[in-house]
Amino acid sequence: QVQLVESGGGLVQAGGSLRLSCAASGLTFSSYAMGWFRQAPGKEREFVAAISRGGSSAYYADSVKGRFTISRDNAKNTVYLQMNSLKPEDTADYYCAAGGGSSNSYSTSRRYNYWGQGTQVTVAS
Repeated sequence: QVQLVESGGGLVQAGGSLRLSCAASGLTFSSYAMGWFRQAPGKEREFVAAISRGGSSAYYADSVKGRFTISRDNAKNTVYLQMNSLKPEDTADYYCAAGGGSSNSYSTSRRYNYWGQGTQVTVAS
């Protein structure tokens, strides 16, 4: 049974930082691209960042480029999202996702087979 468990969310002041983690089990982690998506209240889920299976390539939404960094540790079956210079508009539930196959459509939710339950991030102004 595949499980993706996010952690690290919370309340932070604007300009602050948070580091999200997503621990995976039940799958061959290094065979999956990993992504982070977010969903704010009343809005659709949107792509945030993704990383290739080996970690050599990373992709970001324009809204977070230069502020967020995605990384992975295949030995620990964990993907991270370091979020710096947080803004109130970053407030959302953040979800990690695992995608098999070789598609390069990292920003598309259909690319991903498994999803975590999410962790809440609130950025206060």
